[in-house]
Parts: sequence; C-alpha cells; structure tokens
Amino acid sequence: MSTTEIQFGFDHAMLRVLDLERSLAFYRDTLGMKVVRHTDYESGRFSNVFLSFDEATQSSLELTWNWDQNEPYEKGGAFGHLALMVKDVHQAVRYLEERGVRIKTAPKQMNHGKRTIAFVFDPDEYLIELVEPLTLPG
Repeated sequence: MSTTEIQFGFDHAMLRVLDLERSLAFYRDTLGMKVVRHTDYESGRFSNVFLSFDEATQSSLELTWNWDQNEPYEKGGAFGHLALMVKDVHQAVRYLEERGVRIKTAPKQMNHGKRTIAFVFDPDEYLIELVEPLTLPG
C-alpha cells in the first residue's frame, strides 16, 4: 500500500488558548478567519472552535479553551510556529501593527533564502510566520 492509495490530507492544527474571546478577536476579526464549528463540552469543561480562511477546504485551526485554565500554557520545545501566506509581508505587518499585534521580527529577507518573512505573536504568544509566495526561477 502506498500513500497515494491512502490519500493523506492536512486536517487541522490545535492550539490551547487562555481566553477564547481574545483569541477569536485575533484569528476571526483581525486575520479574517471564519468560524467553521464551535462546540462547548460542558461535561469536560472545554470548548473547541475550528476556524479556516476558506470554509470549502478541509484544513483548519482548532482553538481549544479549557474553561478552568488560569495560567498561560507552556509552549514546549518542539512547536515552532504557524505560517500564513500573504501577498505582501510589509503591508501585512503594517495592518497588524495598527491593530496592536505584537511583532517579533519585522519584515526581512529569510536567512539563506530569498523570501520575505516576518514573525508576529497571537494573544497567547504563539508564533506566527508571515511569508510571501515562493518565486521559483524560470
């Protein structure tokens, strides 16, 4: 059996968030993602919200809010960042700065590469990379 027979596809990435409304204000209102599904699990005391830039695609971001969590989550050493494609990194950073988003790395040329990138923080200080489309030679 090969992977073409199984046909893997990316479904979602999950982040635990401390304040669901603050995170929705960022991902939905500032970045423009759409809520695909919001489910409250009262017996487990948590909520899951799935967001996507394109509701027709399978890929999404899951925000999990544990109702009784009061302290920020440890980020761990294995997680790197989420990455968002934008047409113009400089323009995207200006837009985010105007909305109070904290910028970690201003737009710059990628080390050892030619893409323009920048890094920003979400409300829980998860790192988000902004990248422009890759221009291939020829």
